[in-house]
Amino acid sequence: MRVSDNTNFGLVRETINRTKGRMEKLQTESSTLKKLNTPSDDPVGASKVLEMRTDKVNNEQFTMNAKLAEAQLNNTESALSELSDIVVRAKEIALQQASGASANDDTRLAVSEEITQMYQSAIGAANRRVGDRYLFGGYKTDKPPVTPDGKYVGDDGSMMVEVGRDVFIAMNIPGHEAFNTNPRAEERPAEMSASPELQMRMGSRQPANYSAAGRFSNDPARNGPQPENVNVFEELQNLRIGLLTSDTDTIRNTLDRFDQIHGRLNSMRAKIGSRVNGLQSMTQSLERQNITNAQLGSHLEDADMAQVVSDLAKEETVFRSALQSSNKLLQPTLMDFLK
Repeated sequence: MRVSDNTNFGLVRETINRTKGRMEKLQTESSTLKKLNTPSDDPVGASKVLEMRTDKVNNEQFTMNAKLAEAQLNNTESALSELSDIVVRAKEIALQQASGASANDDTRLAVSEEITQMYQSAIGAANRRVGDRYLFGGYKTDKPPVTPDGKYVGDDGSMMVEVGRDVFIAMNIPGHEAFNTNPRAEERPAEMSASPELQMRMGSRQPANYSAAGRFSNDPARNGPQPENVNVFEELQNLRIGLLTSDTDTIRNTLDRFDQIHGRLNSMRAKIGSRVNGLQSMTQSLERQNITNAQLGSHLEDADMAQVVSDLAKEETVFRSALQSSNKLLQPTLMDFLK
């Protein structure tokens, strides 16, 4: 079979172009230090690298959310710590002034001014804010949650922040939970009229607090006894009034209630501590994930320079050999000139 010169030329040109293409790719890897420069280099690897870059951006935002939540929770814990110290000091004063042997009307009147100052400090701690956001107002972060007379005007909203994929942590403690020992004590089920369909479905399985009139009863005897709710601001005022009136019974009654308030505040501080620990653990987990993704991305994307230099030298040798071979293969003869 006769092989024409055009066939030889096409074969030589294809070989040289293929070798030059490999050399150009290796030279690009050598200059960029990346073996993955275009998606066509490795479609699967490029997809994984893009996914890991997206995860890195998301993790950075999650970390920022966690830092913000941690800062707010730390400030909340600091405010609760101040309230706890105020309650402890108030109990000390109540203990000192509850006995007629160690106190009299004059001493009680004198320390009542300290209780007034402590009350103002408690209001200030309850209205603590970070930037322009009040800590204890729930969703109502634009105005003080506690009025000067100790009334809570915030709500019970918990601001959830995403610190991981589908992982949410509350970054606040609503004031009604922190300032009351039993915030649900005064809440009663609203009277609800039962529809005929509901009455038919319930039949004889009516709950104990469901009356014959078709309404839910608010009778504590049916719903069960509710523990007494103690409010920190009301109790400070009660102690102040007891000191001003020299009413030892009122002063003694505050002792147990201050213990309840102190226990509630410690419980809230423990809850905050657990959340902060969870945030720190999540932040460390995100950092480990970023390190793992960086290592995997480097394995997929970065070029092995020793291998690149070796392959480049080999391709140069192949290229030179192809040129020499083509020179001999396409060398003109006398017959070519006679044609």
